[in-house]
Amino acid sequence: MRECISIHVGQAGCQIGNACWELYCLEHGIEPDGTFSKERDSSHIIKSISDSKETSFSTFFSETGTGQYVPRAVFIDLEPSVIDEIRRGPYAKLFHPEQLISGKEDAANNYARGHYTIGKEIVDTVLEKLRKIADQCTGLQGFLVFHSFGASLRFDGALNVDLTEFQTNLVPYPRIHFPLVTYAPICSAEKAAHEAFSVQDITNACFEPVNQMVKCDPRNGKYMACCLLYRGDVVPKDVNTAISAIKTKRSIQFVDWCPTGFKVGINYQPPVAVPGGDVAKVPRAVCMISNTTAIAEAWARLDHKFDLMYAKRAFVHWYVGEGMEEGEFAEAREDLAALEKDYEEVGIDSSDAAPPDAEEY
Repeated sequence: MRECISIHVGQAGCQIGNACWELYCLEHGIEPDGTFSKERDSSHIIKSISDSKETSFSTFFSETGTGQYVPRAVFIDLEPSVIDEIRRGPYAKLFHPEQLISGKEDAANNYARGHYTIGKEIVDTVLEKLRKIADQCTGLQGFLVFHSFGASLRFDGALNVDLTEFQTNLVPYPRIHFPLVTYAPICSAEKAAHEAFSVQDITNACFEPVNQMVKCDPRNGKYMACCLLYRGDVVPKDVNTAISAIKTKRSIQFVDWCPTGFKVGINYQPPVAVPGGDVAKVPRAVCMISNTTAIAEAWARLDHKFDLMYAKRAFVHWYVGEGMEEGEFAEAREDLAALEKDYEEVGIDSSDAAPPDAEEY
């Protein structure tokens, strides 16, 4: 088995997690109480975790002795309101009560308060619960962390990838590890009837800024690697054709030391639409996880905003009052400046990087 443990942190992480587990259950035909749906049909690949041929289902769910399926997940928040909504919500019985960990007061949007003061009080509880969940795994491949500034099930398919393959293909250097996530199609039910959603269409859409989860323009940078993860009615021939067309576009550039960096995953299970949701049910979809130098634009924006406030020492007293030292701000700014420089350097062509009078060996 190749289990993944999901960690949902803070208000955003917990709210995203609540929506994610609703979708996971719909994908696999699981009721809100963790039992199999009576309407479960052949479109749901998995019949039982005990089936030795099946590994993808148990990546995210563990099976109890009574036949209930429990998420391999922990929800953590310093104040109780968001997690209380989950405790009282329709999926309350899906989770073990010990998986929902909340404090009594929040960090009031103060990182130092969460890190140095309030958060310390529940660290041991969280680590102990994570250890118990990890002990139930036979081949833990990693953790998925959902939080306010970061964060798919794999079914059977022609080509499949796991977390270790993502890391191997997407991260050329240790510090260059911030992916750009894109998803297509994102379409309302009203417009869906007028769209074709061909493999070529959704692949092209992945390279458009409007479909990205981070605000930056990839046309201003160079790609180091791309993972294209398709779902639904997709065949390798159509994917190869779509990628070949992408490579001919002058606006999409790769670094010269990795000119063919495409990794493809295909599974045959079409994406499931959440009942009553805003997104239309479609026959196929693609999620692209890429590593591009253009994401440095996000660091530059962050640096600019930081510099404006820190020059006036605005809000600094709130952080210092919770145990943070002022020097930590300067260190963090220097580290982010170095990260910007790292991304700039990996985007330089190999011929431009060498000194003009360098000797050959």
